[in-house]
Amino acid sequence: MKLIFSPTRLASIVFLSFIVFGSCKKETSADTTQEEFASEASSEADAESDDIFNEVFDNVLGVNANVGFGGTGVFGQMNPGISGGGTARLTACPDVTITRLNGLDSFPVKIVMDFGTGCTARDGRSRSGKIISTYTNRLFVVGAKATTVFDGYMVDSIKVQGTLTITNEGEAISANCIRHKWKVEVENAKLTKPNGNYTEWNSTKSITQVEGTCTPWVQLDDIYKIEGSGHGKVKRGDLLIAWNSEITDPLIKKFSCHWLVKGAIRVARLNLTTSSPWVATINYGNGDCDNKAVVTINGVSHNITLP
Repeated sequence: MKLIFSPTRLASIVFLSFIVFGSCKKETSADTTQEEFASEASSEADAESDDIFNEVFDNVLGVNANVGFGGTGVFGQMNPGISGGGTARLTACPDVTITRLNGLDSFPVKIVMDFGTGCTARDGRSRSGKIISTYTNRLFVVGAKATTVFDGYMVDSIKVQGTLTITNEGEAISANCIRHKWKVEVENAKLTKPNGNYTEWNSTKSITQVEGTCTPWVQLDDIYKIEGSGHGKVKRGDLLIAWNSEITDPLIKKFSCHWLVKGAIRVARLNLTTSSPWVATINYGNGDCDNKAVVTINGVSHNITLP
């Protein structure tokens, strides 16, 4: 990952292992019910983590054209009523404060996106609190970096903590043509729910532009390739479950499509061998723009609808 430019938005399906902490139950590997529960809990946790932090990526890149694209994420969601995906943008609701940290110099810049006590966008989600980003340069400049932290930030009832770092690792193809590439790192993330359940998550991904590199004035032809991996732990009741995930076939994201259109992810409980029947995979299709994917666990495939 409703997002306009969401090259990192992954509805990742993951598969976890039980870790014993305090009152947490011990894993019974032969217990199929527990295996299925672990699969469901981890799938939800990883998908939710990706969804929330990839939206933050879009917001950091899209808050304005002086630091990034401008008009992506909540700052310019694509109007689904426009034929062919469209380019009409919808105005978002956070208050934005820009502070130049070195006097009159253009950079570094700190931008605070303040959603106040609650702000509901066209996607139906309520956001509150602050997203705080510091930019060393415009994110289209090679070597530029944006570091993002949170102050009381919540998506609906989920409290969001952690650090998101975006680094431009692009390369010049010619004097007027740059292939965009970003390294996107999520460190020490924690998503906490009112009932005490939480997810801890770390992720490193590389996002490389593969089409549309020499037409910067036209964004709808942009296509991105996503590679990388992640790991995390999720608490559900008295169980604490850990997983690793890896993109095994590069994920493909088109600027003109809300969803991933191609690629695969393999997810497994921590220390589980790749030959285990409980390794899960998610396949995003053959390139068509739709909200469908196929999840396979223990040899059984299920069609899913992406958010």
